[in-house]
Amino acid sequence: MKPKPTARLIEAARGDRPVDLLLHNARLVNVFLGAVIETDIAISDGFIVGFGPYDALQTVDLQGRYVAPGFIDAHVHIESALVGPAEFARAVLPRGTTAVVADPHEIANVLGTAGIDYMLAASEGLPVRFYFTLPSCVPATHMESAGARLTEAILRPYLAHPRIVGLAEMMNFPGVIHADGEVLAKIAAMQAAGKPVDGHAPGLGGRALHAYLGAGIASDHECTSVREAEEKLAAGMHIMVREGTGAKNLDDLLPLITSRTARRMLWCSDDRHAHDLLAEGHIGQMVRRAVRGGVDPIVAIQMATLNPAEYFRLDEVGAVAPGRRADLVVLDDLNDPVVRQVYSNGRLVAEAGRLVDNGKAAQPPAAPGAMKVPLERIDFKIAARGRRVRVIETVPQQIVTRGTVADARIIDGLAVADPKRDLLKIAVVERHQGSGRTGIGFIRGFGLTRGALAATVAHDSHNIVVVGATDGDMHAAVAALVAMVGGLVAVEAGQVTAQLALPIAGLMSDQPMATVCAGLDGLLAAARHMGSMLPDPFMTLSFMALPVIPALKITDMGLVDVAAFNIVPLFLDEQ
Repeated sequence: MKPKPTARLIEAARGDRPVDLLLHNARLVNVFLGAVIETDIAISDGFIVGFGPYDALQTVDLQGRYVAPGFIDAHVHIESALVGPAEFARAVLPRGTTAVVADPHEIANVLGTAGIDYMLAASEGLPVRFYFTLPSCVPATHMESAGARLTEAILRPYLAHPRIVGLAEMMNFPGVIHADGEVLAKIAAMQAAGKPVDGHAPGLGGRALHAYLGAGIASDHECTSVREAEEKLAAGMHIMVREGTGAKNLDDLLPLITSRTARRMLWCSDDRHAHDLLAEGHIGQMVRRAVRGGVDPIVAIQMATLNPAEYFRLDEVGAVAPGRRADLVVLDDLNDPVVRQVYSNGRLVAEAGRLVDNGKAAQPPAAPGAMKVPLERIDFKIAARGRRVRVIETVPQQIVTRGTVADARIIDGLAVADPKRDLLKIAVVERHQGSGRTGIGFIRGFGLTRGALAATVAHDSHNIVVVGATDGDMHAAVAALVAMVGGLVAVEAGQVTAQLALPIAGLMSDQPMATVCAGLDGLLAAARHMGSMLPDPFMTLSFMALPVIPALKITDMGLVDVAAFNIVPLFLDEQ
């Protein structure tokens, strides 16, 4: 994907005409050599044209500051920030991110190809480069109801799109391992197009991992331990080290990052809420934390630049070199790499953490919502068909869960929530076809003593997910989501206490990120008032409906034993 050369650029590189901009007295972080070089950097028409002294229309003296390539997020779901591409770009650009490889899997599960088209159109012309991988699993499994079904034939027209750079996380690893024809067809089509296939295989090892890799899977971002990552790395995978809002793996995987392993390792955020993007940062934050944790600064920068560029074959970004885009970050101190300035296409776009030039992006197209729920048919009662129930148990700072067992609290023949034992009800309500289908179970770890929390952000099919202490508050929360055509809501004693509307497919707001953060603040405060001590209960809630991450999850079809990959009954001693 290297830009075609032009006569103007060649002339500028030869010195036959002045360059547009000369960054004088720079310390270039050369990611090819793994070294720092003192030089000048010449830029014209948004590209790097050469190094050393050049006649220039404008010269900026960097006074010995470091210049590195702009950072790249190797795997991210924009939808998890609860805003569209333009607002996402405004948040990450001042922090050094100049390119992302986004998986529009979330919106595609709601809107199908219309969701992919929306993300492509809404990201066109932004100062952050938005590349996309094609969603591989819509729906993610046969154990949930999505808003669309994307086959290889439906995805095929996208293969030649210049900003489609791979096949997104292949979550259906059982389908790969058992040689499902449709799954293998998607992989083969992407390989024929010369683009990589991302993986998603938490805990997979041994012969199953070998079969998975043998099908052509190239990467994984689900490793939670050095042992798991080392096995996958040794077998030839690229390892994406993830630090999101719900899943944080950087600290656990840091010991694996050495000069010998790092060239096949990349940084990614996967899922980050708006709060964390504004308060903590993005890929630049991961680079800084890695350096402070003992990783060589140049190695940490390679993982944010050259490594993802080479993996996705993005020859126009990932390095400061002739013929590449002039997407740059300026740093004061390589051992504490805080981003001072950001250049996009050779233009200063951010300084001291603030945008100075956001460019001119086209107005994004309208995206329809999706909310078909027959409220009169939704009922959260559970007839007691036994005395012992399976329980989803959350794991702090992770999106995996445990599957445990508890004695049910039974009143008048019904199994009910028991907040005193942190035993709450959880349900998933189908919202795409209007079937009214509802899966109901029990969960521990939210800590609510009263009320209910609900959302239309529920990976991966994004049906309504609701957790609560009473059936009445759960129903009121679902009704509130239907009324606002998707979003997040907190309900107590039948009344909405906080809410955030997400009218773009029930996943993203059309408001500025600051407005979204204010809405999240209200929701988190309401959740804490109701007893939850989770740092972000809505992010945790969103992953409880994800049936490809162990161990016990729930969909509109019921409880899912992820290891067995099937629906299991709620009661162990069902009568």
